[in-house]
Amino acid sequence: MQSLIRRTLMSRMLLVWSLVLAATFIYTRPAMAEYGDVVINNYSDAAGMRPAVFSHWFHRVRFACKVCHADLGFKFKAGGNEINMLKIIDGKYCGACHNGNIAWSVSNCNLCHSGKPGTPTQVHESTMQELVAPAKSTVTK
Repeated sequence: MQSLIRRTLMSRMLLVWSLVLAATFIYTRPAMAEYGDVVINNYSDAAGMRPAVFSHWFHRVRFACKVCHADLGFKFKAGGNEINMLKIIDGKYCGACHNGNIAWSVSNCNLCHSGKPGTPTQVHESTMQELVAPAKSTVTK
């Protein structure tokens, strides 16, 4: 009797995990930019692609700042580098790791190009956007 209960329980657990895995692979939506992500849209809109979304914190918890900002040459400013797909394919910038060996390759376009079309290059929802007040006009009429 216990073996029957055990087999029934195991088969139900297997079914549940199968459904979870199937749902994970069937229903995948593109990642959207979240607070602190860098949206890179230097050339994407013009090329008919969605802007790339760089998850800064995902990378930061895995690598020291110097890996990207010193060793790979990324500037400390969103849009500060002239990054394009040719440079990435040549192993520069993102392509140093996204080569199919260390991280996914550039053939998986939607993993990076997941931003909302028309979004400018920026740190997404940065507090800096709200801290900088527009300059008051000194022109009198």
